[in-house]
Amino acid sequence: MSAPETALSPGQLFDLSGRSALVTGATGALGGVAARALAAAGAVLTLTGGDADALEAFGSELREGGADVELVARRPDSAEDADAMADAAVRAHGRIDILFTAAGLNRTSPIVEFPVDDWDSVMNGNVRGTWLVCRSVGRRMLERSDGGRVVLVSSTRGRLGHPAGYTAYCPSKAAIDGLTKALACEWGPAGITVNAIAPTVFRSALTAWMYADDGAGPAVRAGMLSRIPLGRLGEPSDFVGPLMFLASQASAFVTGQIIYVDGGYTAG
Repeated sequence: MSAPETALSPGQLFDLSGRSALVTGATGALGGVAARALAAAGAVLTLTGGDADALEAFGSELREGGADVELVARRPDSAEDADAMADAAVRAHGRIDILFTAAGLNRTSPIVEFPVDDWDSVMNGNVRGTWLVCRSVGRRMLERSDGGRVVLVSSTRGRLGHPAGYTAYCPSKAAIDGLTKALACEWGPAGITVNAIAPTVFRSALTAWMYADDGAGPAVRAGMLSRIPLGRLGEPSDFVGPLMFLASQASAFVTGQIIYVDGGYTAG
């Protein structure tokens, strides 16, 4: 992946056959769709997550479909956790070509009522964990000296504020945007591209209520839709195309970018 190739067909540009991909937060909505997409493109996988049972079930599902999958039931809470993830990927597949960081969380409250521990949890889960995994994986990629693809998960909330108690989440995603740009500059000379996908609301276990036809769902959904030009909320499948672009040779000259997958939400 270190140097661009010439005269590649579209199929060749997006082919990930034999590439080794590490996905954090693999049992979440984005991590899950990323793992399936990367496997379908031919990548071998190392998947991580804190729920060991859910991770094992997901890994079994992918293996039944023919994927080569290594599992690490850990969250990136410490440097040791991050090193264990990177080491497992290298042991299983010899190298790491692609990193996709989907692990993260949110807590909301008005700032005057926000527990400091909750603020720390959001910053640790979204920023510190991502930074630790990037550090561990970056060491392996730099040792190999032939490039790589790093795709982080940001949010429209890294760019836009929110009135509903997002004084931890918004700063955490703004930090991911900054990390994306800093690492792109730091690792560019080594042929490692670093970009971020920034979604708006998308369907997941945490947002299912917003898609429902009862409770507060319809009113909140209507408010969101009034600001989304494409007229719908996001689905996890909407991230497959951007991910495949950023993880493949198709994006060889793209780095330091925040790709908003938001139906036009940030355009207005």
